[in-house]
Amino acid sequence: MENSVFPQRLPFHPRPPTEESTVIGNTDAVRCWECFWEFWNYETPKVIVVKNHNLGILYRAMQLLILIYFIWYVFIIQKGYQESETGPESSVITKVKGITHSHDKVWDVEEYVKPPEGGSVFSIITRVEVTHSQTLKTCPESMAVPNATCISDSDCIAGKMDMLGNGERTGRCIPHYSGTVKTCEILAWCPVENGGAISDSLGKMAPQFTILIKNSIHFPRFGFSKGNIKDDKNGYLKRCTFNETSDLYCPIFRLGFIVEQAGENFTELAEKGGVIGVIINWNCNLDLPDSACNPRYSFQRLDPKTIQESSGYNYRFAKYFNCNGTNTRILIKAYGIRIDVIVHGQAGKFSLIPTIINLATALTSVGVGSFLCDWILLTFMNKNKVYSTRKFDQERP
Repeated sequence: MENSVFPQRLPFHPRPPTEESTVIGNTDAVRCWECFWEFWNYETPKVIVVKNHNLGILYRAMQLLILIYFIWYVFIIQKGYQESETGPESSVITKVKGITHSHDKVWDVEEYVKPPEGGSVFSIITRVEVTHSQTLKTCPESMAVPNATCISDSDCIAGKMDMLGNGERTGRCIPHYSGTVKTCEILAWCPVENGGAISDSLGKMAPQFTILIKNSIHFPRFGFSKGNIKDDKNGYLKRCTFNETSDLYCPIFRLGFIVEQAGENFTELAEKGGVIGVIINWNCNLDLPDSACNPRYSFQRLDPKTIQESSGYNYRFAKYFNCNGTNTRILIKAYGIRIDVIVHGQAGKFSLIPTIINLATALTSVGVGSFLCDWILLTFMNKNKVYSTRKFDQERP
């Protein structure tokens, strides 16, 4: 085996550590040990009086601004010394009164207020389009329905129901009520709405309708409750209307007043309808007497009148009756002013915990000025190295 092609394995002899590697290892260990003990050093600020008026003015100005911010904004405006609660429990009851007439009938509350329960959302009808004496039979489809016009019977598929239409197609193409075009015949409540609707306006007396809005709020955290109506002594509510100065606790509003305060024209609003928000805001400082907690009313139109497709407010309902054994109905498309009563509120009362927290924050923030001035002193001043040497000293016991 002397002529084997495999090299012979030589014995391994580890090199002894050199003096240089030993020194490096010891140095790293010393550094780690020093960092460990540096963590346990105690640091205390050193006061140095720097005779520099510009730096001193900047320092005092920053302290003054911080103090003004906390005293004026945090404690006076935001009442940082109080515990607060938002979103009170609230109930709203409404009642509308008034009558009006159109060219052929008298309208009372039972007819023009929907729904009649008197909740926080209701509508007052100001204009109607009435389709009289509808019965189940065949008639031409409305021209307002897409693809309703036709030339021949082949354009009208029997049994087809258009979700935007008024009934089921019979397969016939017949003249429309106007006589100028043809539309597909349908089985539906006839005549259809646009074929025989009569417009009727209720807007003449509607601005004089009165709306009573009863609102009660409760802040459960503080156990505080209050309403927007005081004791009705001597029939006060029967002869008053709302006035922010003299009759704040008489929440009886004229419909015309609400529309006017929302910045709208009543005639235009009554024609197409719209949504008006009556916002009641209770901002109560419970450190003061209960009489200081008063409702504040604001009025705003909620539907976007600048967008034609989404402005206005209308809905449909029907009245059914039997005429000589035939089921008949009157279809009413109602345009109206919808009233949404929205209640907001916030209550606050003195509490020790937020007071201590905000005071501690204020005192801590005052020290921000010294940090900024120290940075300027040690970075941009001409003698910054001298100041740095004087400011940072190391003393050993």
